[in-house]
This record gives sequence, C-alpha cells and structure tokens, in this order.
Amino acid sequence: MLADTSSRPQSDAAFARAQKVIPGGVNSPARAFGAVGGTPVHMASGEGPWLTDVDGNRYVDFVGSWGPHILGHRHPAVMEAIADALTRSTSFGAPTPAETELAELVVEAVPSVGQVRMTNSGTEAGMSAVRLARGATGRDKVVKFAGNYHGHVDSLLVSAGSGALTLGHPSSPGVPAGCTQDTIVLDYNNPEQLETAFKKYPDGIAGVFLEPVCGNMGVVTPTEEFLTALRDLTAKHGALLAFDEVMCGFRVAYGGAQARFGVTPDLTMLGKVIGGGMPVGAYGGSAEVMQHVSPVGSVYQAGTLSGNPVAMACGIATLKALRDGDVYERLENLAARLEAGLTDAIENSGVEACVQRVGSMLTLFFTEGPVENLMDAQKSDVERFAKYFHGMLDRGVYLPCSQYEAMFVSAAHTEELIDATVAAAKEVLATL
Repeated sequence: MLADTSSRPQSDAAFARAQKVIPGGVNSPARAFGAVGGTPVHMASGEGPWLTDVDGNRYVDFVGSWGPHILGHRHPAVMEAIADALTRSTSFGAPTPAETELAELVVEAVPSVGQVRMTNSGTEAGMSAVRLARGATGRDKVVKFAGNYHGHVDSLLVSAGSGALTLGHPSSPGVPAGCTQDTIVLDYNNPEQLETAFKKYPDGIAGVFLEPVCGNMGVVTPTEEFLTALRDLTAKHGALLAFDEVMCGFRVAYGGAQARFGVTPDLTMLGKVIGGGMPVGAYGGSAEVMQHVSPVGSVYQAGTLSGNPVAMACGIATLKALRDGDVYERLENLAARLEAGLTDAIENSGVEACVQRVGSMLTLFFTEGPVENLMDAQKSDVERFAKYFHGMLDRGVYLPCSQYEAMFVSAAHTEELIDATVAAAKEVLATL
C-alpha cells in the first residue's frame, strides 16, 4: 500500500530554486528540515489522506497543513463552497453575511465565546488577544508557559515552541527587551509557580496565556490540578485566562479543548481548522470583554483581508461538516488505533520512546515519558527522531519534521492506512 518514496530529484531542484529568492527556501521555518536534515519535500497536490510531491511520489499525510485539514484534502463540501464563493469575488473590503455565519458557528460551539473577531492568522489572533487583555484590565504583565507558541508576536516570542524551539532560538533578534519585560515565563503544569507569580504581582497581571493542549513542544496535556489553578487564580486576581486554541480548537472536540476539559477561559484564540485550510484566525470572549475592541471600544485591531469571503466559505463548510457528522467519533477511533499500534511497535523495538495523544493529535517522543513540560520534551533524542522521520518519509509516510510537533489524523484516513503506517514504523524502529 505504501511505496518507496526515497527518490525526489524534482524536490531537490525545486528547493535549490527556492533558496535563491526565499530566505532558507521556505516561507515558514516549520517547513524547513533544519531539525532532521535533508531537503524539504515540495508538494504538488493532495487528495483525502494523500499528498503527491512534484516527483509523483505519494505519501499518507499526518501533517494536514499543520492541522487544518481535519476532513482531509479536497473534501467535496469544502471544494464546492470555495467554488461557489469564487463566482462572486475574491474579496470586497466590506462586510459580508459569510463573516457573520462563521462567527455564529464559532459562538454556538465554543463555550467561552460570545463574540468573535476574525483575523488572517493565529499570530494576529495572539497579538490581538494580548492587546485586548491589557486594554480590558488596564494592566501590562502577561504570563506564558515555556514551550507554548502563540505566533511570532514580540511579547510572546520568549521560550517559544514550534519553529523557534526546533531552531534553538527561544527568542529572536529584532525583539527589543522592552517588548518582553512584562512577559512572565513559567513552567507548564506547575501551579505552584503560577501562584507565586500572582503573589508577586497580585494586581499587575493582565492575562495568563497557554495552549490547553500543547502541540508546539509535542502533544502535552494539562493536569487537572494545573487547570484548576489557572481558572481559580486568574478569577481571584482579576486577570483574564486566555486559551490559545489555534491548533486544538475544533480539533480535539467540536468546542475545542475547553469543551473537552470543562474549563471555560475568558479569551480564546482560534485558527487552522476554522479556516479549513485557508488563512483564518480569530479571537473571542464574552460580549463584555469583546466590547473593548474597536470600533465599539478603544482597543484597536484591523485587517484588510480579515473575514475574506472565500476563506469564510471554506471555514463554514468545514465546521458544518464537523457539526453535522460523526467525525469526532471516527477521529478518536482512528487516532486510538494509531496510538496503540505505535506503542506496541515501540515496546517490540526496545527503543526508549512514548506516545502522547489527545483526540486526533499525537506525538511519538523519543524519551521515556511521561512528558509534562518543556524540560521533559527536551530530554527527547532528536537525532533518533531524525532517523525515524527519514525512514518513515522514504516509506511514504509524511510526518511533521520536528520532534516538537504534533501529528494529525484526519477523517479521510482509513484503518488500512493506519495499519500500514504502524507497519512502516515497526520497520523503522527496528533499525534504530
């Protein structure tokens, strides 16, 4: 079922061409193979659970455009909605009913959201949510957690995950010290540190920002004690609790991690799945909090292409398919099958590794586990992961090219493809 995909001369040529005109040959560091070595694969098309590269090789896709393609590539309802929207125009720079329809779907599904503002990316959503938290509370300090990634926002690009972690740059040149002087970085799953921060700044913290299911240091879940402390301490001290659900929103449950865990934050950032593969981000909260946003309030945020009608159509079709079908049950069953198969393969190989999963997000860590924070994640054997990655790639399995990322299962995957992926993993693990 899975073929040898180790020959990729056209990809090599495409990457050489790209490097001449694009920094590093990629438009996002997460796409580079910096953590694993070799040449990024250049893709030509996708269909269902499959990707086809420029050399004609086919791969079973567990990246899914880094999460959005929860239904698989080119889902019929999504493609029909895009085609219909294109008959009217690509953008207007004016309000459209589609913006309201997608907003209604989000408000209906996500417990914390009474009103929502669309943006063009998760980074814009994160930047805007920080500004809103500060504007609504009149405070400056924000808390984030090491290994959590909230986009390349200056104030939050400290001890970040995702590409910043993979590349070994927890912050970035070009970010002035003043931009991060009010950012407090704590360890994930450490309620004691959070309590200490509030004791030190009882009236100074505007918001506490976190990924409620981490995907940017690999899949890490919050403990019940940590979630309780987050909600209780922010409420006690008048700070806003902000869930970055750009990755896990509509991925681990229809209402996101907050619906799955039963903890309602004050602010939520969304992206990826709500755009169905188009560039869409969003941030939302109660109507009271969102009334601080311009033009109603004084917290300014804008975007020429925010609420783009083609992107809105794509998102609407995706969310309706998720709402009206049995997608989450299917995703849970497929991902559990993959988790069990990979765990069995690890045990048979004798390699020190573990699998962590929430819903259709999972990571194979090359460390004993459990992984509960960034320090645990960084115990992983990244050289062994690189060998595993290339072994899987050459066998037709397309995985995230970093130890510190999540795999994504889509509703288009089948039990047969999951089993074939596990079989490939057994082969590769046996060589490590």
